[in-house]
Amino acid sequence: MTRRIFRYVPFTIVQDATAEPEYEARCVSGDDSECGAESGVWPHPAEVEEWQRKHTQETGHTRYRRNFADYAVMEPLDGLPTGLEPARVTRVRAS
Repeated sequence: MTRRIFRYVPFTIVQDATAEPEYEARCVSGDDSECGAESGVWPHPAEVEEWQRKHTQETGHTRYRRNFADYAVMEPLDGLPTGLEPARVTRVRAS
């Protein structure tokens, strides 16, 4: 039987600076069903807010569902302990 020792390493979660966050909105105004118009995905909320303003001017719709997405990375608080490396994952696609 193989014995393993796992060490606790305190981590912090930070936004991945190498990936752009994503902002988008969808119009959910409507009595019987939602309008469903979408802003598309943008790297900054200002473009989405401008789309919302224009859509409201054109349609009178005032209710939107907004989404924000980003990537996060786990970083050790004091760096990795000597001799340890982050885990590497190799993804295999099913055929």
